[in-house]
Amino acid sequence: RERESAERAMDKFDQFKGQPRLPKSAAPRSYDLKLKPDLVACKFTGSVRISLDVVSPTRFIVLNAADLSVDRSSVGFCSGNTSKVLEPVEVQLFEADEIIVVEFAESLPVLAGVLSMDFEGTLNDKMKGFYRSTYEHNGEKKNMAVTQFEPADARRCFPCWDEPACKATFKITLEVPSELVALSNMPAFDVKVDGNLKTVQYMETPIMSTYLVAVVVGLFDYVEDLTPDGIRVQVYCQVGKADQGKFALDVAVKTLGLYKEYVAYFFRVAAQLSYNLYFAVPYSLPKLDMIAIPDFAAGAMENYGLVTYRETALLYDDKQSAAANKQRVSTVVAHELAHQWFGNLVTMEWWTHLWLNEGFATWVSYLATDSLFPEWQIWTQFLNESTEGLRLDGLAESHPIEVEVNHACEIDEIFDAISYRKGASVIRMLQSYLGPECFQRALASYIQRYACSNAKTEDLWAVLEEESGEPVTKLMNSWTKQKGYPVVAAKVKDQKLEFEQSQFLLSGSPGDGQWIVPITLCCGSYDARRNFLLQTKSEALDIMEASGCSDSQGSLMEAGKGKPNSWVKINVDQTGFYRVKYDEELSARLRYAIESKCLSATDRYGDFDFLLVLLLFILYSRVNLLITKFISSTGILDDSYALCMGCQQSLTSLLTLFSAYREEVDYTVLSNLISISYEVARIAADAAPELLDCIKLFFINLFQYSAERIGWDPKQGEGHLDAMLRGELLAALCAFGDDATLAEARKRFHAFLDDRNTPLLPPDIRKAAYVAVMQNVSTSNRSDFDSLLRVYRETDLSQEKTRILGSLGSSRDHDIILEVLNFLLSSEVRSQDVVFGLAVSREGREIAWKWLKDNWEHITKIWGSGFLITRFVSAIVSPFSSYEKAKEAEEFFAIHGKPSIARTLKQSIERVHINAKWVQSIQCEKHLGEAVKELAYRKY
Repeated sequence: RERESAERAMDKFDQFKGQPRLPKSAAPRSYDLKLKPDLVACKFTGSVRISLDVVSPTRFIVLNAADLSVDRSSVGFCSGNTSKVLEPVEVQLFEADEIIVVEFAESLPVLAGVLSMDFEGTLNDKMKGFYRSTYEHNGEKKNMAVTQFEPADARRCFPCWDEPACKATFKITLEVPSELVALSNMPAFDVKVDGNLKTVQYMETPIMSTYLVAVVVGLFDYVEDLTPDGIRVQVYCQVGKADQGKFALDVAVKTLGLYKEYVAYFFRVAAQLSYNLYFAVPYSLPKLDMIAIPDFAAGAMENYGLVTYRETALLYDDKQSAAANKQRVSTVVAHELAHQWFGNLVTMEWWTHLWLNEGFATWVSYLATDSLFPEWQIWTQFLNESTEGLRLDGLAESHPIEVEVNHACEIDEIFDAISYRKGASVIRMLQSYLGPECFQRALASYIQRYACSNAKTEDLWAVLEEESGEPVTKLMNSWTKQKGYPVVAAKVKDQKLEFEQSQFLLSGSPGDGQWIVPITLCCGSYDARRNFLLQTKSEALDIMEASGCSDSQGSLMEAGKGKPNSWVKINVDQTGFYRVKYDEELSARLRYAIESKCLSATDRYGDFDFLLVLLLFILYSRVNLLITKFISSTGILDDSYALCMGCQQSLTSLLTLFSAYREEVDYTVLSNLISISYEVARIAADAAPELLDCIKLFFINLFQYSAERIGWDPKQGEGHLDAMLRGELLAALCAFGDDATLAEARKRFHAFLDDRNTPLLPPDIRKAAYVAVMQNVSTSNRSDFDSLLRVYRETDLSQEKTRILGSLGSSRDHDIILEVLNFLLSSEVRSQDVVFGLAVSREGREIAWKWLKDNWEHITKIWGSGFLITRFVSAIVSPFSSYEKAKEAEEFFAIHGKPSIARTLKQSIERVHINAKWVQSIQCEKHLGEAVKELAYRKY
């Protein structure tokens, strides 16, 4: 009878188990939260009083809790009109569902009340929930307490309604050692010291979601400044590193000002509203703290008023940080500050709409960075954001921007290039189609309407549709509710421009997707611009009516050959998230437009059909500078690479195209070319290992001109992009085995070992030197390896540590690779940084795969509860290129897999299949060997 009674009791809770969302019978209004962390025992205790509304009669109050021990005797409910505490008849925690169910004897009526309970937990080492991070102070190892609640880990700190839509206010109180700094979202309004402890009470927060609550306790230095509006901005870091926070502080203060200026301008001009409006709503907190955390899984977290960062994303050392580090700090700070509106003020209703947070913050961060540092040409570099989105979205195992989330464990995997990069790219595409002023007006209306509330994707579309009069909902649903993207083919036929769309897949397989494509085009002039929606698979447009184009000079072909004002450019400024194929006639027109300097710099980075580009290259084998600028486009390069990977173009053709880049000087183009060259060399080595030396020589010759132009040493007055390019070019030459570069890099490395402040090895080229020395390391010649490890151990700069970790895998020696991988699992490498060392040389792939399998149990124990575990899978599985290895990976993970890696695993195995098919295609090329040797030894 007791067993039957227990079974019946469990049955009543079944309705709450296995559900993606909490019941809506009760909703929180405010939390009174008290926490007392013990930084020595690594535990914490706490209590919470939750003011809530029972919105429908119920016997059960269900909220989230995980990894907590709740004192059942402390649980009680007090209705708003009585002081009597109603004790529950049962309190059950269900760890699998991460919920706590409080049952009462009688149904609670619709009323307001307060739910109270005490709890305790562990300051874990998983970098999620309420966790501990370690640091050294005066030679002693210490702990700090840190929160990381996004996406669904506030429940690991206190019982709560841990869903974005369940917004509430928070009164937070901390009891901490009196010598420590204690920070939360709001300023402290009362501090009481009692011996070795102090109690800090903070002002009540604005209404916000639980994932934005933040607490940090430890020893810190800080620098501070005020915005023109009087908002205090402080940057906190480990003691002794305050100077490294000054650049981020300056960026933050200026960025807040820029966001105000953007909105003020658009409101004055377009909406005739007050100058003081700030994203239509002012920053609503009296302070903004930013803090560098030594152990931090993500790049940064936008907690309201207390933004947490990895040290590499916040700290910048004038002498020890590279130009790329400086750019990252700027863009990440701008991204997190944009979240104070896009995410914190207006919050997604559910994780399906995560991209509203991340896509907008990414897009806005480029606006800010471009204004602060126009010389960085950041919008040109935005093409790399689009490229990353295109590459992931070219997989059959990609996912829509709006993706259904049925369990908390699924959320981490959608913090990817789709939510961030594709999200930002489709926002930019829509802004380009609607026009910036219309878009900004609508955006401000959207923020006003949903401030302090939640929004879904369709809410944004509705506001944009109201403002523009365009069918935004219908248009954008085709981009956010289905995965993938189109390639748009354009040709001239019978005085018309004909457009046809089809889905592009990296596998080369046909896709059945169809989009409403915002086509932007110019005809002969940027003043003659036309926008229209390609709503069907194909459509034709009268070219004479396209923004005033005329064909008075004769037939279209004749005009195209003779008159540059007859050119047509589709996807103006590369703002569309699609690829474009031009027919031969349209390509010829664009060639003349480029020669006549009619196109913008961005449009010279446009997408063209690779076959036509190659045809032009063959016709103009003595490529002059203008033609080189024409061919040297990121769009062409990435499209050609994608077509080759999809077995729609030959590797011979791709390498022939590459040769036109020999005198390229643009950073974005060269950076993308370098990244692609690594992949091409890797796949070619698998397909035709006998040609590897020639392929490496080809790439060495390809990059030699640019490397010699830029040199080893910084030049007075050189730009930020030159500094970034120098490091990437020299690292590439080292990776491909250029003897002269390797020798110079090793010489400079040894000078650096003797004097860490030597000007011979500035931060921008250290990665190249580290790769060079690891290329030569073996078990019988390991002195440089040991020296590099010594540099790692001696530096306290996180950016330097990650530079070294990213270089160690360059060794070709199997035993060294295994030693490197085992080093990653040692206590010397922070858990957050292990992923930087997983990229190993081609010779080390099998070693890394065996290592992953042998250590999988340990890896899942340490990293299995967060998103970092997906990096192990993608970094080690994706580079393979055989169907046998794909099958082996499938079989291993069929037994040892986890739900949290399911999507990443499918994508990684698909990449292996794509690589395997690509290898087979290359092996079928009859004249590849001849072409490679000719290109490798070509005299320029």
